[in-house]
Amino acid sequence: MKRIAVLTSGGDAPGMNAAIRAVVRTGLSRGWEVFGVQHGYAGLMSGNIRSMGLRDVGGIIQQGGTVLGSARAPEFKTLEGRTKALRELRQREIEGLVVIGGNGSQTGANAIFEMDFPVVGVASTIDNDLYGSEITIGVDTALNIALEAIDRLKITASSHQRAFLIEVMGRDCGYLALMSGIAGGAESIVIPEVPTEPEAIAEELHAAYERGKAHAIIVVAEGAKYNAEALIKYFKEHQATLGFEIRASILGHIQRGGMPGAFDRLLATRFGAAAVACLERGEHGVLVGLNKNEITTTPLSVVVSSKKNLNLDLLQLAKELAQ
Repeated sequence: MKRIAVLTSGGDAPGMNAAIRAVVRTGLSRGWEVFGVQHGYAGLMSGNIRSMGLRDVGGIIQQGGTVLGSARAPEFKTLEGRTKALRELRQREIEGLVVIGGNGSQTGANAIFEMDFPVVGVASTIDNDLYGSEITIGVDTALNIALEAIDRLKITASSHQRAFLIEVMGRDCGYLALMSGIAGGAESIVIPEVPTEPEAIAEELHAAYERGKAHAIIVVAEGAKYNAEALIKYFKEHQATLGFEIRASILGHIQRGGMPGAFDRLLATRFGAAAVACLERGEHGVLVGLNKNEITTTPLSVVVSSKKNLNLDLLQLAKELAQ
């Protein structure tokens, strides 16, 4: 193998640039040529591919987001789109591809692999919902950003004896809400995996008020049945049952844009280097992840056909701690 390419796809995550840097520099150290694909699968189909050298990845390890960019590419879901992408790779005599991203990205990676092209995936999504890795690039940073917001809002909530409803990202997975809620001492946590009615949350708030708490924090995942918008509407109509005045804060994409912390920089670096090593030894069609503190590989076919379950025992622990 003499020529490889790397792309980032899907939602950006803090640490993606560290992974790009690791792929480029470990590839170059082997005497290979390394190419960067701009704007994910869309750029792959359009041939937006450029050669990358050592200096192209200098000073990016601390940057959030992705210097290669990302974009939606519905055409890539078609056979015609994927054929176009492979044509661009083969015209440049590129022999292997590293795909950094989450579920949708790795579904695309597996589709390319099934068309007999060497691909290795790198687990990267702040939602931490990708099968094959206990933790993915960007999770730790996003979690700490959410936690900082919770800590700050808790101070304001206590000063004014209010309840704060804090919405974090997580369309289908409540990992960020659950972990930031536990770490932030939330009185209530609402996640997509466990449907929760507004009445139950109101009861928890009122109970906290009756116990003499100076504030209450509710952390809700954006993909929950009742998100922040729906809950704040309900609570405003039932203010008397809460005890607290209530305010809402939606963190949104703030969690994506943070400078990656040490953990994510190290994790991404290890993942990127491991992906290059996989290509070198001919281990293709796999996802590089972390399991039991070891770098592991899982077949992409297993990754895209399996669901990563949230440990719901932690939700019960959160309820016990919120006394």
